[in-house]
Amino acid sequence: MKLAPLFAALLLAWPAAAAAFDPGPAVGSRIPPIAARDMAGKPVTVRDLSDKNGVVLVFFRSAKWCPYCQKQLIELKDAKAPLAQRGYRLVALSYDPPEVLTRFSEQREIPYAFLSDTGSATIDAFKLRDPQYKPDSFAYGVPMPAIFVISPRGVVQAKLAEEGYKSRPPVAAVLAAVDGLKK
Repeated sequence: MKLAPLFAALLLAWPAAAAAFDPGPAVGSRIPPIAARDMAGKPVTVRDLSDKNGVVLVFFRSAKWCPYCQKQLIELKDAKAPLAQRGYRLVALSYDPPEVLTRFSEQREIPYAFLSDTGSATIDAFKLRDPQYKPDSFAYGVPMPAIFVISPRGVVQAKLAEEGYKSRPPVAAVLAAVDGLKK
């Protein structure tokens, strides 16, 4: 069986399947202020995070304990250079503390930036907090996984999200979303 036609069919079907689940700010709307901090503890703005055309902001659950997130973050290493060529910076955000993100990034040789949102303020502002976790859970404050393509002015240009946390858009879908903006 040839995988290329199957992959192409899945890639084309992916946006339609994701359309029913639409968390966070709508495409075309302005994002809320980002309250997360970079690994040095410095607050950042969307302008700080953006390249010429903007930023691809990946919300993920945890680099410490979520194997689906870890897999996604490792796969996204392949997206950094192609996104940079398209004028976008790749940044990943979670509720993990900086030391967890730094350790994961160093161990896995992740070449893109991480943001720590330890109080989940940005996650909440984006309306992405996963409601299945209660305050007594170690996972309280995690976001529903989502990827936003954001202009330097803070406007959502595209969004990729899956209803379940186990399924994540492939790198090809992220690049296709960015490429679709030029049309």
